[in-house]
Amino acid sequence: MKIKNSIEKINKLLIDFFGVPEKNKKIPSPLDMLIATILSQNTNDNNSHKAFNNLKTKFKDWDEVEKLTAKKIESYIKVAGLGKQKSAAIKNVLSTLRKKNGKISLDYLKKDKDDEILEELTQYPGVGIKTASCVLQFSLRRNVCPVDTHVHRTLNRIGLVKTSTPDKTFIAIKDYMPEDTAHSFHTNLIRLGREICKSQNPVCIICPLKKICSFEHKNFNKKDSYKKNSFMLLDNI
Repeated sequence: MKIKNSIEKINKLLIDFFGVPEKNKKIPSPLDMLIATILSQNTNDNNSHKAFNNLKTKFKDWDEVEKLTAKKIESYIKVAGLGKQKSAAIKNVLSTLRKKNGKISLDYLKKDKDDEILEELTQYPGVGIKTASCVLQFSLRRNVCPVDTHVHRTLNRIGLVKTSTPDKTFIAIKDYMPEDTAHSFHTNLIRLGREICKSQNPVCIICPLKKICSFEHKNFNKKDSYKKNSFMLLDNI
């Protein structure tokens, strides 16, 4: 398949430039990952990590958090922004799991197929494809590449896809991911998008993909500098 072969080539070039991203040896539970990813929406890594730790350190388990009102949950996660939306989403997930299964856990997903998990999780308000795919990748270790704005932008510029939204990019590539590729592909594309293939003034002169990239407005200005950008992967929660 053309897309699969292209992903393999892109992944190799990115690994040659950035290296192989390390995976955290401590694998978070599916529920921890879901809540951490909800908190990460539209904020930076540092703030979402603080909000997640506020809940994890102040309460024994998610059963205690579920007993709180959404407004009370909001007071603990406000550092992550969008407090009302995120607290409502978290409260709904926890309460629904308790009512439906008698216990607050998503461990039952481990036996399900990828598409079944995506369908299950995206039924919750506030949980989209990107959030659900993060659970698949960072908790369940499935060969699934979450697509955020950086992954979406870079893959469209490179010419691998021609899509209008991150969700459409995800759908376009999800069935063509070479085995054991998704984690490095996802992580290094985010790094590429943050450090080099930026939305404004990309630093194309040092891009490891410049020879295969179809972006029409490449920037080879030597004055635009490359700056390494540290970020926290979701499997580091």
